[in-house]
Amino acid sequence: MDNKTLLMECAKHLFYTKGYDAVGVQEIVERAGLTKPTLYYYFGSKRGLLQEIVESRMSEFQSLMREAEAEPDIRELLYRVARAFCTYFDRDREFYMLMMALFFSARENEAYEVVHPCMVTFYDSVLRAFERAADQLGNMRGRQRQFAISFAGVVNYYLLMRFEQDPEQKREIEDGEIRELMQQFLYGVFT
Repeated sequence: MDNKTLLMECAKHLFYTKGYDAVGVQEIVERAGLTKPTLYYYFGSKRGLLQEIVESRMSEFQSLMREAEAEPDIRELLYRVARAFCTYFDRDREFYMLMMALFFSARENEAYEVVHPCMVTFYDSVLRAFERAADQLGNMRGRQRQFAISFAGVVNYYLLMRFEQDPEQKREIEDGEIRELMQQFLYGVFT
């Protein structure tokens, strides 16, 4: 592993386990067995390091979402969007949980400022799905934003609670679980 990747992996783990604000540059470089000038050479600052971690991981998510968004049928589209979220979660649970934590941090925190555009990307992907499918859902009537917020909330909260219940679980999320979640979202509890 090259020095840049090593710094990113060490920082991601430390930010996840201790919180972004609790971790200093010195702790990151010590964990990586490198020096501060090396970190500053690659990233310029701790914020620059976080920015690089987030941007490099988000390109993978965006690729998964582009594949999912190509589906015309709303049920299959929502399944594929949820599958993209779950696949992304399964590939790097630490990073996914870090993103969620940083998104719910103080709005003036530099970590929030770095993560916010990526979380908007998450939401915009879901919103586009509902906008494209508006004619398939008769009860939407201009409520695409509300549906997108609800859907993203259901999927993200499902992943957060799944992780909370068993943080060491290595089993990938199965298609059947995702389809059940989509069924609950589309039809509600009493249907």
